[in-house]
Amino acid sequence: LIPLISVLFLTLLLFFLALFPGAFNCCMRISDEIPKGILRRVERFEIQKADGLCHLEAVILHIKGKKFCVNPWNRKVIKMMKMKMKHKIHRSKSHVRKQRRTRITKQKKQKQ
Repeated sequence: LIPLISVLFLTLLLFFLALFPGAFNCCMRISDEIPKGILRRVERFEIQKADGLCHLEAVILHIKGKKFCVNPWNRKVIKMMKMKMKHKIHRSKSHVRKQRRTRITKQKKQKQ
């Protein structure tokens, strides 16, 4: 009877993990202050909402494989996120223009 209960519990645990893979990746505490040096080295960020499995609003900063959970209302964090998004949008637009220019140039050469 005990091995049967253990197998059932393990099965339910694996089922839960399959349905909710982010259940154990939630920020449980957030920092209100964050040094500028850390903000400069942010590679990417995620926004954690206080719904579903996670019960705390946070911004998760990823720096060289480490995660930092910070207050999403911190002015420095908001400014950093805006700069990252602006840089990402600017970079992707210039890339599209460059590809289009190259394609048009190739088409003109083929016609000649």
